[in-house]
Amino acid sequence: MSKQIYLFATSKNENATCIKSLDIKFLTPQIDFGKYDYLIVTSKQTIKALKAYDKKEFLDKPALCVSNKTAVSYEEFGGKILDIGNGYGDSLYDIIQKYPKHTKWLYLRAKVIASDFVQRSQKKGYNIDEKILYKSECSKEILDARVNDDSTLIFTSPSSVECFLKNNTINPEAKVVVIGTTTAKALPENIKYFVSEKTSIESCVELALKFYR
Repeated sequence: MSKQIYLFATSKNENATCIKSLDIKFLTPQIDFGKYDYLIVTSKQTIKALKAYDKKEFLDKPALCVSNKTAVSYEEFGGKILDIGNGYGDSLYDIIQKYPKHTKWLYLRAKVIASDFVQRSQKKGYNIDEKILYKSECSKEILDARVNDDSTLIFTSPSSVECFLKNNTINPEAKVVVIGTTTAKALPENIKYFVSEKTSIESCVELALKFYR
């Protein structure tokens, strides 16, 4: 069964054939954490990148995390949680509005991001700085990937779709599962898809497995 389900992600799952979608390069820009009240963390890759810094400089700064999964990872890292979004970057916009405009936020992010919640918040007068902690590029694995026409394909980010489509097309017979609506927007217009109930790889795989029961 697992060979019929292809997972394009930076994480693995035992019930799918896992194809790494991106190669990650971590960056270490100079950051004065003392200037900020709160951090904004939207991926596990950000947490990995923070290992290059002295924890004493930032672990007292509670973080606004994009999802429960990210929050758990940040807590395991030793950090404090301020609040948690619903898995989408856009949900952070509403949370930020609850805090005074003089609050100083630091968004630790990838070079390329899908949500514009920071720009929207800044236009409202909120004080948010950004630092790029990592960048990604299509992995050789996904560029060389070849899948069966009738497989189930799981995409976990817009970039996973874009990288797959560089050297592949999505067959009409394939079933497509996406981790959220932002990822769905990266698909070709004629492709039918299913959105997982939760924004997690586990939820995507659980949905894909239902096709084989």
